[in-house]
Amino acid sequence: MDSKAAISFEYFPPKTDAGRDKLLGETTAALQSANPNYYSVTYGAGGSTRDNTRGTVLALREQGLDVAPHLSFGLDGEDTILSLLQDYQQAGINRLVALRGDLPSGTGGGTRLVYANELVAFVREHTGDHFHIEVAAYPEIHPQAESYESDIRYLKGKFDAGADSAITQYFYNVEAYFYFLDRCAALGIDKPIYAGIMPITNYANLARFSQNCGAEIPRWIRKRLEGYADDKESIRAFGVEVVTQLCQTLIESGAPGIHFYTMNQAQPTLQICANLGL
Repeated sequence: MDSKAAISFEYFPPKTDAGRDKLLGETTAALQSANPNYYSVTYGAGGSTRDNTRGTVLALREQGLDVAPHLSFGLDGEDTILSLLQDYQQAGINRLVALRGDLPSGTGGGTRLVYANELVAFVREHTGDHFHIEVAAYPEIHPQAESYESDIRYLKGKFDAGADSAITQYFYNVEAYFYFLDRCAALGIDKPIYAGIMPITNYANLARFSQNCGAEIPRWIRKRLEGYADDKESIRAFGVEVVTQLCQTLIESGAPGIHFYTMNQAQPTLQICANLGL
């Protein structure tokens, strides 16, 4: 498939030295063969992976790769966030993913989350146009949203604050994505909204993630995955087939790009990219 669609890969910061070595070595070397536009690195609830995120981001940058750290205020103050921004600027990083984030479990109810539009405004105030800022979008609507329309208004508020583009939560319902783009355009949003895609490798984990984030697994996909039980190879093969078809439809229908949630695994994402000719 000949496509100009952008692709990017997301990591989470490893918790062990062995995991870090594998990610920065074998996994990244394999994924780099797909020539992604950039890698992103997640930021744990309340900043709980702050140091690991920073370390992973800077290590990827030292390899000469374009990398986008995720960032949220969480439990941190302005000085901590400013220090991170300065570190990233000095390392030549010019892209961020700005999020509201979540608070760690057990945090007192009196703590106020800083919304993503506030973080975007804060970054713009202190760094001007240095960073290309990505924000999150939810085609199937954020689980805490008051309504479909209000969630799109919140997204517009992030763009109005200075965001450049958005990455969606993962989805398997292509109609939900394109309907969402139509509704965003109707509200005046004209910035790119990239499709977030999760390769399917483990049904139990996928079901748990989807329950927490509000992503729908279509019934026909659930039934096929349930039918494979513990047959991991069949689950992976079916997952590659389904997600390849999803991505092909997205690209052929004009999605500006695809952001793969790799779960720190190279092979499923690489196989999908190869199938697509990316």
